[in-house]
Amino acid sequence: MALTYPHFLINYKLYEGTAGANGLELAKTIEAVHRQTGATFAVAPQIPDIYRIAEETNLLVVAQSIDGLVAGRGNGRISLAAVAEAGAAGVLINHPESPEEFSDVGGVVAGCAEYGLESIVCVDSVDLGRAALTFDPDCLLLENPADIASDRALARTHPERVEAFVSMVESENPETRILLGGGISTAADVAASLEHGADAAGAASAFVDANDREAWLSEIAESLIAETNSFDNGK
Repeated sequence: MALTYPHFLINYKLYEGTAGANGLELAKTIEAVHRQTGATFAVAPQIPDIYRIAEETNLLVVAQSIDGLVAGRGNGRISLAAVAEAGAAGVLINHPESPEEFSDVGGVVAGCAEYGLESIVCVDSVDLGRAALTFDPDCLLLENPADIASDRALARTHPERVEAFVSMVESENPETRILLGGGISTAADVAASLEHGADAAGAASAFVDANDREAWLSEIAESLIAETNSFDNGK
């Protein structure tokens, strides 16, 4: 199942209460909001749970990370083949919490294309984004690592940085999508992200820490749909 845009990506990371049966229940909550609203969500569960969530829900599933190795030795590593067979639609590459050697990113992007996986390369600046575009990824995830698990969404605190990034991507490789992360915690943050040119947005701790996760997701969904409709109507 290919990723579709716009969407909202929820990353479980290793937060308590997101593994196994608990992670599946969270995914079913996300799926329920999708059914109620029509908004598109993707989820990045812990790696062992990719298969279960892909099998038992209709959500788009993204692998939090992989190891760009060929078949053979590599005990304990995670292969592209494994996450593709498990049902993942995409892969986060070079996330600040699991960084790659940048020289290895191109090979991972190429491997994603081979296995039909969306390559989502994480970057923190226009310059790094420009360098990553030489690998022709499907998507760039822009976030300031210092904003992770905060309430400082980049589109709200520094919209000019987002606009400069969007302009660069449109100039260098307009087929590449843009996802904003880091500090997104409200529906207003999602709206600002799309208004400033992003194709998608995502969060982790804001979802996990929400007092009423279903209500929080519903607000995110409403914002996502409203902004999508605005652009469809020529905003």
